Amino acid sequence: MSQHEHETPICDYENSTYRTDFWEGQGREYEDLAERIALRKLLPASGKRLVDIGAGFGRLGDLYDGFEHVILLDYSQSQLVYARQHFGDERFTYIAADIYRLPLADNAVDTLAMVRVMHHLADVPRALQQITRIVLPGGTCIIEYANKRHVLNIFRRLSGHSVDPFDWEPYEFAPLHYDFHPRWIQAKLREAGLETRGRLSVSIFRSGLLKRRIKPETLAALDGCQQRLLATLAIAPSVFTKSIRSGTASVPLTAYERLFICPDCRSSDLARYPEAVHCTCCGRNWPIVDGVYVFK
Repeated sequence: MSQHEHETPICDYENSTYRTDFWEGQGREYEDLAERIALRKLLPASGKRLVDIGAGFGRLGDLYDGFEHVILLDYSQSQLVYARQHFGDERFTYIAADIYRLPLADNAVDTLAMVRVMHHLADVPRALQQITRIVLPGGTCIIEYANKRHVLNIFRRLSGHSVDPFDWEPYEFAPLHYDFHPRWIQAKLREAGLETRGRLSVSIFRSGLLKRRIKPETLAALDGCQQRLLATLAIAPSVFTKSIRSGTASVPLTAYERLFICPDCRSSDLARYPEAVHCTCCGRNWPIVDGVYVFK
């Protein structure tokens, strides 16, 4: 965990083994494939600029080929360095930043993806305010969250577990790890100015027994078949939502030259140099390290 000036704590994967231990070493091929199927269903075929918030080591970066410019944003600088080694700099920009203090200008992107991040957020409304601010009116937001009402939690409740999966309030089952009720999430999206247009049920076969007996490709294909079918029931452990930012669609996308703002003073008067971005308003220098813009 990390914290900036006594503000909301955030989950920090800096110098962690998240890529090698969580994804590559723990048999999560099925979850990865199922999430890719869901993203392909919800993502626009093309666009000007996409930001992946919580991109980590760039696990999903190869899905964004239809976009002219892709921003991979994460709090972990080391994860982004790995992503840059894989994707290079031709279409990609790498930003290490806090979701509650995004260094992107208003209307900076026309598409946003955020997968496996919401369950780490202690202040969802504040994060959604930032998301809405940077997405162009009429733009698309694809947000995944951990579902409090999933079928395993329902069975646990029937077996005497104290957590009520039907209660709307978020449940922190571990430090900075939250399950959310679908109706609570829908309410917060609506309050933030995000109009939900679609929902998918994902990873419903997340079972050690099934994953040991059935090939991940087969499980993922089955998952893809049920993603829309069971979406209204919202009983899978993961839910993907597609929302459109409300507002005047004629607002132009922010030019690349005006892409950044200072997280400290919110000024857009920034000068870019080879080793740093300098805020001419408050004087803060934000370093560029190994090709990653560090705004934290």
